[in-house]
Amino acid sequence: MKIIIQRVKQASVSVKEETIAQINTGLLLLVGVGPEDSQEDIDYAVRKIINMRIFSDENDKMNLAIQDIKGSILSISQFTLFANTKKGNRPSFTEAAKPELAKQLYQEFNQKLSAFVSVKEGLFGEDMQISLINDGPVTIILDTKNK
Repeated sequence: MKIIIQRVKQASVSVKEETIAQINTGLLLLVGVGPEDSQEDIDYAVRKIINMRIFSDENDKMNLAIQDIKGSILSISQFTLFANTKKGNRPSFTEAAKPELAKQLYQEFNQKLSAFVSVKEGLFGEDMQISLINDGPVTIILDTKNK
């Protein structure tokens, strides 16, 4: 799995000009699933995201995790994180998982996260518009195959 983690003051997702989910302080996750991903990748990603200390404490040091601040997560599926740009000018997406597997693992990932914090989702496979106010900015790339 490849996940872009963005610390946000707020974020929302719209489909066909209708807002379907929004959060205030928390994390926006852009989640890509690869064909070799498994339950082990989900467990690793959830553990890292839930425990990642990227929110400021009273001394303005990044020392708090999302649960400490009672934040929320907006999770968006994004197969384009597996784009291969090595050849030509048109990215290839053959390195992303097939939609059936990707959807299953994406839903399991969100379900496991929701045991710890409130999780809102985009619509898998839809054309979505994402709005956010990045806080910091803090943007982190998590690759479960590069532990």
